[in-house]
Amino acid sequence: MLSKWAIRLTAQKVGQDDFGNSYYQTKKPKRGNRKSRYVIYNGDVEASKVPADWHGWLHYSTDQLPSEAGLSQHQWQKPHLPNLTGTKYAHRPAGHMLKGGKRAPATGDYEPWQP
Repeated sequence: MLSKWAIRLTAQKVGQDDFGNSYYQTKKPKRGNRKSRYVIYNGDVEASKVPADWHGWLHYSTDQLPSEAGLSQHQWQKPHLPNLTGTKYAHRPAGHMLKGGKRAPATGDYEPWQP
């Protein structure tokens, strides 16, 4: 992993998201005349912590930074959440062992297939 000093020499910081992840672009072009882009994660390295607008910039879908693009969210859009699987915030449906393991009784509307 590069030190912060080495990063300052080879790349410039272009932005930061709400999760504290920092986004960088190399100063010199590489790989077919384009600059490399990467993210330094704040905390655990988890790719699902990258919001959609920054994901598009990282993968060259757009050259505009999310802060410059002025992307507006629709009222039906929810804020970005990283993958919560394996954490205490993970979704656990009724009847899950970690929620007591008791589910509602069957309603009787199910009929098994008979060959």
